[in-house]
Amino acid sequence: MVGVGSDLRGDDAAGLRVAARMAAWARRTRSRRLAAFVGGAAPENFTGVISRFRPDCLVLVDAAHLGGAPGEVRLIAPEEVRGLAFSTHMLPVPFFLDYLRLTTGCRSVVVGIQVAQKDVLRPLTPAVARGVARVVGVLQRAVAPAGRRGAGAQGKPGKTRKGTSRVG
Repeated sequence: MVGVGSDLRGDDAAGLRVAARMAAWARRTRSRRLAAFVGGAAPENFTGVISRFRPDCLVLVDAAHLGGAPGEVRLIAPEEVRGLAFSTHMLPVPFFLDYLRLTTGCRSVVVGIQVAQKDVLRPLTPAVARGVARVVGVLQRAVAPAGRRGAGAQGKPGKTRKGTSRVG
């Protein structure tokens, strides 16, 4: 999974916070089914390492203007990303996702967290922090194998059980 955004612009850091928490969780649980990257404003810098991980699915998390309540979380089809006002990135998100789909064959899911503000040098608002926590919880449950949902996963690299996926 990759989180994108800016640490310097308030709620725009939501995706980065999700990625940092998921990376820490993956290290703590020794999960080999998840690779998490704090992509900042240039997630394309991680295309090489993401390609080597060979994910079945890439989850991209970003702050977005979804027209909802602050902290609201929404799954967005990659083809719908073109019409949404996402944070400014070096390479537009659709190009990034298309490139990884073409080079790795992975499918992608975009998770948007509705921002309340993107003021310079402001922290996350409480509503967006709650949205971050919801996304982290859902991702942890999705990645942990059955029977270990609360404790985390210890899969083997490159090998997954039937019905499981590697998430990058």
